[in-house]
Amino acid sequence: MSEGIVTLKKGEGRTLKSGGLWVYDNEIASVMGVEENGDIVHVHDFDGYPMGRGFINTNSKIRVRMLTREPEQEIDRDFLRMRLLNAWEYRKKTVDTSSCRVVFGEADFLPGLVIDKYSDVLVVQSLALGIDRLKEEIVSILQEILAEDGIVIRGVYERSDAKVRKQEGMERIKGFIGEPFDTQVDIEENGVKYYVDVKDGQKTGFFLDQKYNRQAIRRLCEGATVLDCFTHTGSFALNAGQAGAAHVLGLDASELAVEQARKNAELNGLSDVVEFVCTDVFEKLPELEREGQQFDVVILDPPAFTKSRGSIKNAVKGYREINMRGMKLVKDGGYLATCSCSHFMDYELFTKTIGQAANSVHKRLRQVEFRTQSPDHPILWAAGESYYLKFYIFQVCEEH
Repeated sequence: MSEGIVTLKKGEGRTLKSGGLWVYDNEIASVMGVEENGDIVHVHDFDGYPMGRGFINTNSKIRVRMLTREPEQEIDRDFLRMRLLNAWEYRKKTVDTSSCRVVFGEADFLPGLVIDKYSDVLVVQSLALGIDRLKEEIVSILQEILAEDGIVIRGVYERSDAKVRKQEGMERIKGFIGEPFDTQVDIEENGVKYYVDVKDGQKTGFFLDQKYNRQAIRRLCEGATVLDCFTHTGSFALNAGQAGAAHVLGLDASELAVEQARKNAELNGLSDVVEFVCTDVFEKLPELEREGQQFDVVILDPPAFTKSRGSIKNAVKGYREINMRGMKLVKDGGYLATCSCSHFMDYELFTKTIGQAANSVHKRLRQVEFRTQSPDHPILWAAGESYYLKFYIFQVCEEH
């Protein structure tokens, strides 16, 4: 490994100095002695003060991603084991680990790396060049750590097929790490069983970040009629069904997701109660409204309408419209669960947008609770991008 040195410009490195892990291309005064992208480098402040070590990639606007603040720290197997052990011990304390996110990138001080555990299968997503070189070693260490707790991993699948890899100058790839295995995995969460397709499902196969939010809607659903929009593979709908809902309608535009959701309903003996329809949610909601349909509980879990700062205006329109439509379908005194999984749609903007939606349709909102992502997706305060999921539950009242 070459020992390159990256020196910051005077007055730069604000993210880094406040505890973040990124150094941007425009913060750097000079780069010395780097042989190739992905190499580990020392980062120095403008005056030569050592700031730690990370890996460099000149293809990326995020030029250096930090691995350690200790300038003398070797990035070796012991170091990776320490990081992974810390990540696993934290999950054991904070969440149900039968299925959980074991590594959440920067928030676990392993930038660019996501590892999800679905029962006895690991799914790996590597989004940065430096960590990509280490991923096989990381997987082997993690398997050892899990084995010490009696957890035998039967297979590892890689889902590094996200577009963002292009920004790092990397190809999008997916496939087995190690021996092939059956990529349909059975998991159980909050007492609900699911088939998870780690090969062809969205992202890494299942959205673990909503685990406790799904639990939070259950107490509102007993005896209720429920509408679950953007249901994906049915997770909110099935929690509602299992909590004793009278009828649940789940909507999603993906035929594959709806097919999977129906199988999940069958698996839980809920096919009579939970119905899934493949449709464009934006078109279906006005249709339900015209038919005069109303629900006790409406759940809105849309995909991220924005993946960049540039498209926020359109995203705000999308969130405002979907919340207006959703509120109109809630019976007076019924409940709305609504969320945004876009980092760029921050708490203030999301909150303001919901308020505007309520005013537009003359509804009064009583906040039941505000929640974020499950603790296995920890929010590192110095890394703003690690805080992305905002989740509200409201009672929706007419303006009497």
